[in-house]
Amino acid sequence: MSSTPQHDVDHALAYPEPPASPLWHRHGAPKPRPLTPDQQQRNREVLALAQRKPRTTAA
Repeated sequence: MSSTPQHDVDHALAYPEPPASPLWHRHGAPKPRPLTPDQQQRNREVLALAQRKPRTTAA
């Protein structure tokens, strides 16, 4: 007889997780392109603007 009450058993853990599908794995996936200097500058400007603005909170 088990010492664990029946209602405390998590049936989701009763069986091991199946192996991941091989379709979920990407081998040799293309790497992201580096940002151009113009894109980097734009990101810096947007970040600086966002850091200066006070955050608005939804009530």
